[in-house]
Amino acid sequence: MPIIEQSEYNFPSIFHRNRHISTIYAALFKKFDVPDYTREKHELNDGDFINIDFVINDPKKAVILCHGLEGDSRRTYNNSCAAYFQQKGFSVFAWNNRTCGGEMNRLPRLYHHGAVDDLDEVVQFVLKKGFEDVYLIGYSMGGVQLLNYLGWTKIDKRIKAAVSISVPTHIATSAAILKQGFNRVYLKNFTIDIKKKLKHKAAQFPDFINRDQIDKISSFDEVDQYFTAPLHGFASRDDYYERVSPEFSLQNITIPVLIINSLDDPFLGERCYPWSIAQDSTYIYLETPKYGGHCAFPLRDSVYSYAEKRAYNFFESVTYRTLKD
Repeated sequence: MPIIEQSEYNFPSIFHRNRHISTIYAALFKKFDVPDYTREKHELNDGDFINIDFVINDPKKAVILCHGLEGDSRRTYNNSCAAYFQQKGFSVFAWNNRTCGGEMNRLPRLYHHGAVDDLDEVVQFVLKKGFEDVYLIGYSMGGVQLLNYLGWTKIDKRIKAAVSISVPTHIATSAAILKQGFNRVYLKNFTIDIKKKLKHKAAQFPDFINRDQIDKISSFDEVDQYFTAPLHGFASRDDYYERVSPEFSLQNITIPVLIINSLDDPFLGERCYPWSIAQDSTYIYLETPKYGGHCAFPLRDSVYSYAEKRAYNFFESVTYRTLKD
């Protein structure tokens, strides 16, 4: 029953007992230098591309970082995590979903929570470099992609473990809670950014994307119903939400995975805490700190977050158990 009954996370101050302060501080005010990455434009089989940033340290072990919605490889949480794992000797690969990372992709397709084919391209890119032990870390949407990848795909034996942080395991519940109260501020910011990209795509591909429909967007409902679902082969928004929610793929995962979802996360609905699945699983570990916000988990005595430190410790424990067995 791999439920972590008592999280070791201790919030740094009374201010971070507020979910929004933790979340906004981590997103807007915390700063962390971008690693000295090499960037490679990786060509995809469908004629598109994704950009992968990486730093090679240990030639045997690597960690792949998956960013969140409207994020990129150089968001603060990724930079902090990359620096921490470099300090621990890992090679680091931080990839950008299509349309992310400062360069628009070629095709009408954007990205979405179920884009496991693109993540597989990244995994294969890393494995071809000869690494023996590969780990994955995903933040928010990146955590969804990671879990779906592990649940839908035949996994190479060199993929040892993964950690998903602040991950909406049930997409419809997450979309609904973002319409409530102060959470609408986050929703507005997301939709502003997404509308900009859709307008760019509409100029590129006027026959695929209805420019007039973009101006009517006010929430994820419209984004997913009129754009995400039809552009990526889903019958409707509801079909998309159900098919890409990790709640329905977690039981297929066969490597150790830790999910860290704080109970005060403003992005997560009630079905984003898969208690019963973890309780019955050999591989899914669920840790639910009382505080932490969304992709935040600040620490009083460290520039790093609890999430990346916990991810490293989880990977170490998996390695130890494997060696012991």
